[in-house]
Amino acid sequence: MKLRLPIIGLILTSILTCAQDKNPTNTKNTHEVIVSELNIPWGFTFLPDGAMLITEKAGQLIHFKSGKKTEISGLPEIYVRGQGGFMDITLHPNYKDNSLIYFSYASSDGEGDGGNTTIASAKLNDMTLTNWKVLYKAEPNSRKGQHFGSRLQFDKDGYLFFSVGDRGNRDENPQDITRDCGKIYRINDDGTIPIDNPFYEQANAKKAIYSYGHRNPQGMTIHPKTDEIWTHEHGPKGGDEINIIKAGKNYGWPVISYGVNYSGTKFTDITEKEGMEQPLHYWDPSIAPSGMAFINSNKYGDWNGNLLVGSLKFQYLDMCTLKDGKVIKEERLLDGIGRVRSVEQGPDGYIYVGVENLGIVKLLRQ
Repeated sequence: MKLRLPIIGLILTSILTCAQDKNPTNTKNTHEVIVSELNIPWGFTFLPDGAMLITEKAGQLIHFKSGKKTEISGLPEIYVRGQGGFMDITLHPNYKDNSLIYFSYASSDGEGDGGNTTIASAKLNDMTLTNWKVLYKAEPNSRKGQHFGSRLQFDKDGYLFFSVGDRGNRDENPQDITRDCGKIYRINDDGTIPIDNPFYEQANAKKAIYSYGHRNPQGMTIHPKTDEIWTHEHGPKGGDEINIIKAGKNYGWPVISYGVNYSGTKFTDITEKEGMEQPLHYWDPSIAPSGMAFINSNKYGDWNGNLLVGSLKFQYLDMCTLKDGKVIKEERLLDGIGRVRSVEQGPDGYIYVGVENLGIVKLLRQ
């Protein structure tokens, strides 16, 4: 036994060392708690009157204004299982004219047992959702609890982009455009499908698909200068990625990857292949990214233009400095705050961050 203990100690030390994130900590930042006592604030957005709408993964929609939280009624039944539940939220670009709010959630409606990611719109009247309309439902349902996606983002032309993860079926879904899941989608604001979508004319294809070969994208935002759609997605053990989404492109999962199985075994021997896109950036070890926003205001000085990504695993906000289309530096902000689930820039130019078992906080630079 005495001879074995040092060996075991070395093994444990090696495992722990490999598990640690290598990004340095920036201590010149702090935060203010704006909305307290939230469990999993999966997504949030700001209304024109300054109120916030916050989704709780367990199936609640919270209205917050002037220190008061009110639960909104009128939601459909939410399928809550594993990573699935009530997820993202965003406003229509012309919300002041049409009052439309968009949601992603897991639903058990449709074919098969279990549930799958669903996109819907509704209006808010007197703390009740009305005019609920399902715009897209990924099929078939699955009882698996992983990889629902799903973020929402309007582009400058008014198209709605959203993500659906591979639902734990990596060998069939991501590379097959006749199947939902493991994709980025693009639809019109009313749920119809743009006729110039890349696979619109292809027989048997899911016409709403915009790109494919994705694992579990839980971050999506629009670049404030180029208007490109940026996403990030969870890899397996290693290989979390940042991607710029382009029409019809294949992002490789699971044929190419910079990660391995959680057990440490390989599922692919290649990290690149002709016809498959390389990520703009990848993390190894994985940080488990969720939420994503660019700093696009003068509130943070020379941080303007940097990309922010939440880390669920290491519990901080990752600030990526970009130059010539590459991530040249990463720093931990709000280090140790908790599992960062969602990130948005508010109308006031400040960055707001949804943290599990804490709430919504405002990022402040010291």
